Amino acid sequence: MLEIILGIILGALIYYSLIKPTSFWEERGVTHEPSWPIIGNMAPFVLRKQHFSGVTTALYNKFPNHRYIGYHQFTTPALLIRDLELIKQIGVKDFDNFHDHMSFATNDIDPLLSKSLINLLGDQWKQMRATLSPAFTSSKMRTMFHLMAECAENFTHHFKNKEQVDVEMKDLFSRFANDVIATIAFGIQVNSVEDPKHEFYVMGNKITQFDAKQVLKIFLFQTVPKLAKMLNITMLRQDVASFFRSLIMNNIDKRVKEKIVRPDLIQLLLEAQKGKLKHEHTVDDVKEGFATVEESHIGRNTKQMVLTDEHIVAQALLFFFAGFETVSNASSLMAHELAVNPDVQKKLQEEIDDVRQQYGEKVPYEALLSMKYLDQVVSETLRLWPPAFQTDRCCNRNYTIHPKNPNERALVVEKYMITIIPIMAIQRDPEYYPNPERFDPERFNDENKAKIVPGTYMPFGIGPRNCIGSRFALLEIKTLFFHLLSKFDLVPTEKTEIPLRLSPKKANMSPENGFHLGLKPRKL
Repeated sequence: MLEIILGIILGALIYYSLIKPTSFWEERGVTHEPSWPIIGNMAPFVLRKQHFSGVTTALYNKFPNHRYIGYHQFTTPALLIRDLELIKQIGVKDFDNFHDHMSFATNDIDPLLSKSLINLLGDQWKQMRATLSPAFTSSKMRTMFHLMAECAENFTHHFKNKEQVDVEMKDLFSRFANDVIATIAFGIQVNSVEDPKHEFYVMGNKITQFDAKQVLKIFLFQTVPKLAKMLNITMLRQDVASFFRSLIMNNIDKRVKEKIVRPDLIQLLLEAQKGKLKHEHTVDDVKEGFATVEESHIGRNTKQMVLTDEHIVAQALLFFFAGFETVSNASSLMAHELAVNPDVQKKLQEEIDDVRQQYGEKVPYEALLSMKYLDQVVSETLRLWPPAFQTDRCCNRNYTIHPKNPNERALVVEKYMITIIPIMAIQRDPEYYPNPERFDPERFNDENKAKIVPGTYMPFGIGPRNCIGSRFALLEIKTLFFHLLSKFDLVPTEKTEIPLRLSPKKANMSPENGFHLGLKPRKL
């Protein structure tokens, strides 16, 4: 009898924990993709048959006549939003109902990362955004620019007087991104191209290793956070956290004692800690690029947060994590596209040569940002390969999506429900971008960019919760390629994957065997 009772209890637990959740969308009358227990609709990703981005893109393409589709990211029900107006409602107009990201680091699980901007929720996020946004204005980018340019000059100098070299671009660009972050965010000089085993690069590389172990951690945080806490699992390795905390605090102590002032992020965070970092109400006529996002009223007008030393460490680490991977991957993808589209590369080099003829090696900030074709190339790279292939918004109070089409009925998006905005799928939709798989910077020339449908281009996200570092990332990529292409041609090699296919075995956007290209000295 006891065995029967236990069997019934076990069966009920299996049903309510694993089987019933798969009917979540059916119970709400939402068009959806049938899902499996535990893995939801992520089987192609779990079985390594499809990159993560391919899962949402396939769903987007499968239901062209629907404004939204229900599916499961593993055990989490998610609502994939296709309709541009609905995306604008969630991301901008009704932002107060969707102001949070799906957090993977809470204070009780990872106290340091939980204080970073991307993981903060509600009013804390608003206050931190308002505190940090003055650090990423155009005027602040101008002050940091010469540090960035020095890194680019050191980077290209490493290959001076060499014949063609075949390199793995992601590794190479990771070292450049590392050096930029080291000098601008941490206030130290590093040349990891010359010194590949530098401790800063080695420790920083551990932060950005997004392997199967990290994916498993995120899965546990999202599905069974209590178990993750019980097992004392953290996203950030303690040796890495201790290294960077010590590095930053020692740097700050030295600046305070020796009254050192440096045009970098640490200095700006110290000013913010003292309440001295404010938005500058100046008119800047520098055109920063098509992909640059504007700061919302939240970043400009909200009450600022009082920063602790731990807050400063957390933001510097976030800056490393976001800047390292985003810039190195975007640069690798742009290098690949230039190598396999030599006509585009040649036209870009002609623009670079014209600017160098006018200004020499030390290109001014304003001159770099005024380069139209460089901006077109970067904009098209970010359309085809957006840094985040999707973004999410967590509903923080019940919200009703009213019916618009004949096959719809009112849908209540419940508190804590996740909505997904499929950035890559939209930016590759032939309805908005003809021949979307083709790399064509002319989409962003003066005539054509005016024809781009609003809301179909969002490589740095949408609304108040967009990427705070878009100006920094764009400036870094443009600075890098200005110096690189002034001295070298990017050419395919035997190892170059053509056409490029994202590896289903990797969480980031890269091919199976990396980005292999040749650097060939230009004959000027």
